[in-house]
Amino acid sequence: MLIDSHAHLDSPRYSDDREAMLRRAYENGVGAVLAIGIGEGPAEMHQAFDLCRQFNGQLSLPRLYASAGVYPHNTPEINAAVLSNLDSLLAEPEVIACGEIGLDYYHEGAPHDVQRTGLVRQLEVAAVRKRPILVHCRGTNESNDAWDHLFLTLDTYWRHTGLGGIMHCFGAGYEQARRALDCGFLISFAGNLTYPKAQALRDVATQLPLDGVLVETDAPWLAPAPDRGKRNEPAFVTRTAETLAGLLSVSPEEIASATTKNFCRLFHLPPGMGN
Repeated sequence: MLIDSHAHLDSPRYSDDREAMLRRAYENGVGAVLAIGIGEGPAEMHQAFDLCRQFNGQLSLPRLYASAGVYPHNTPEINAAVLSNLDSLLAEPEVIACGEIGLDYYHEGAPHDVQRTGLVRQLEVAAVRKRPILVHCRGTNESNDAWDHLFLTLDTYWRHTGLGGIMHCFGAGYEQARRALDCGFLISFAGNLTYPKAQALRDVATQLPLDGVLVETDAPWLAPAPDRGKRNEPAFVTRTAETLAGLLSVSPEEIASATTKNFCRLFHLPPGMGN
């Protein structure tokens, strides 16, 4: 069974068929999904956790886990109440990660210094709750400015915790991947790994160790080829897994086993918790 390590299950795009969508995932070999708790802003951080409570325990559906965090462009909204709510959510057993958090200099949004401050404040909460983090990082015009700032922040405020995390929807180069692995992170690949113009990203993937990778959908976005542009969903993570398996010269069964083992190791889950 596969684990989709990053999906926005609370998206309104699933409002009409969320249970059926989860059932399709299970039927396609997806045993667990990490539902991302950022919503459209801090007031909706709880929605991924709510889905865990709604669907876990039902037959023929994936096991759901949740995260909670404030997306980079929503960091101006961080205040004491938001951080208190984040802390409360991270205390819940289903909420196994803080995120997605990080730095985004590519899109117009929050000032960069506000993003960095917001990231640090969330790292402090996650460290107390001993929760790994899910990192979003994208630089200006695909430069390394955000990555340089990210690693400086992680080296200062996070590396010493030993908690690590996931570099979500990885899209940078081998240098950034190597630094992330050295800092205790797993590298997660989404549907863009399958795109014809993503050869540079595939070249990076071929250089990574099997015990350092995950697969995700980032659903409802980034549907893999040949469905690019359509609504993505966790069932489609199998396509990204097949592409990654080919790049690492292993079978789809081996990539499923390895990525599930990696996920469970990071989050200290018993073997088989993704099934």
